[in-house]
Order: sequence, then structure tokens, then C-alpha cells
Amino acid sequence: MNLSSYLKRIDFGEEPSPDSVTLHRLLRAHVCSVPFENIDVQLGRPLTTAVEDAYQKIVVDHRGGWCYEQNGLFGWALAEIGFEVTRVAAAVMRADRGGASTANHLALLVRLPDNLDRWLADVGFGGSLLEPIRLEEADHVHAPFRLGLRALDDGHWQFWENPGDGEISYDFFPAAASESALSRKCRLLQTDPESSFVLNLVAQIRAADRHTSLRGRVLSVRDIRGERVTRLDSPEQLLATLRDTFRLDVPEIGDCWPRIRDRHGQLFGE
Repeated sequence: MNLSSYLKRIDFGEEPSPDSVTLHRLLRAHVCSVPFENIDVQLGRPLTTAVEDAYQKIVVDHRGGWCYEQNGLFGWALAEIGFEVTRVAAAVMRADRGGASTANHLALLVRLPDNLDRWLADVGFGGSLLEPIRLEEADHVHAPFRLGLRALDDGHWQFWENPGDGEISYDFFPAAASESALSRKCRLLQTDPESSFVLNLVAQIRAADRHTSLRGRVLSVRDIRGERVTRLDSPEQLLATLRDTFRLDVPEIGDCWPRIRDRHGQLFGE
């Protein structure tokens, strides 16, 4: 694995150093260059938590990935530069899902050398964070999202985001994750027939002023003016959208169109 190749992949042309400016610019460059996507899950291709696999997929094959891949790769790159990186196991919507949500998300806590401050640096939650946020209770605006951190009574922290139509969150304990727990949940989320990643095609990408999301047939573009939604009507339109909007050229996903169309019907009655 080669750091310079990763930096080229995310269009980062500066000389990186383990400081706050670099951390902020790296995160922004990554989320605006690498889409969140679960195409391989839809195609039944096994995914792992190994950083080497994420590097091959994202850097060499110029694909995107989900949290285990994206934050795995980002954490490796930060460590190569000289940051102190802690991989933490997060639980998405823990209040609703309880223990079943444990380790269903990989996030990162980052510390600068000779500095006690810790930062949540997450490039794998679909692209709401545009910059790292300090590990402290605070609200932020990363347009078009409001987001922030809360300290919970049980020692966990809660990251929350709200694009304007409701809040989604994950809870995490600020300590190194069990790698075996992350690996088990990574396997489960791509094989369980009830997993949302198995049921639904997802692709998301960030820009400085907007967030674009594809869920099945529904394409959503959200910025400070609101949300614009369109529906895809053919496998050809699906492939063109993935290629032109998300920079993902995976023609095999066109074969999944009947399943994507049927799932849309189940959800929306259309």
C-alpha cells in the first residue's frame, strides 16, 4: 500500500503532516472524492475489514465502500502520516435497536501528536461530516446537515446528524474496538436477509455545498435550499447515474434492476 497513491485518489495535492489543518483538509478531500456505496453487497461479493482489501478496492479499482472499508483506509492513511488513530465500534440507532446494533459501524477517533484533544473523523457514515469535530458536546452546521456530539450517561458518546427531516445517530465508547466484533458484524450485515445493506442499493457522495444520495430507485440531492428527488426508471438510467453522479462504473449492478424495482414497490407501493 502506498500513501501517495491514496492521496492522489482523493485529489490531495499538499504535503501532509500530522496537524489540525491537514486532518481537516484530508477528511474533506476524502468524503468529496470517495462515494459511500454497497454495490458489492448487492452483487453478493464478500467484503472484509482488512485495510489491504479496502486499499485495493478504493485506491486501485477506484471504487467507493462502506464504513469498514472507508474508515479502515482513512485510519491507515492518517496513521501513516503520523496521527494517533483509534478504531471505535459504534452502534447505529442504539436506542431503538439495542445490543443488536453493536459494532454495526466503524468510526475513528484521532489525536494529533503531543496534543490531548481527540477528534471524531468519520468518512464512512454516508458523508454528513465535512470536517472532523472535536470530541466534546457541541452542535455544528456542515451544510446541509446539522450535526454534533452528546455525552451519554453510560459513558458513551452519541454522534447525531439531521438534514432537516429527522435525526439519525450512532453511539460509541471512546476506546479501541474489538476487531473480532467488527469482523463478525461486517459479515452479518452483508449476509443477513434482513440487513438494510442486503435489501437496498445505496450510493452517497458529498460536495462542499450539497449531499447526493441514491437509495434503490430514488435519487436525492440536498443543499441549503432543500431536497430535490427524482426516480430512476430503467437499468440504463441506474448505470448512467452511478457513473456520472457517483463516478462508479460497475455495469454488473444493472442485472440487479428487477430486484431494485421490486424492493421499491414493497416500500412505496409503486
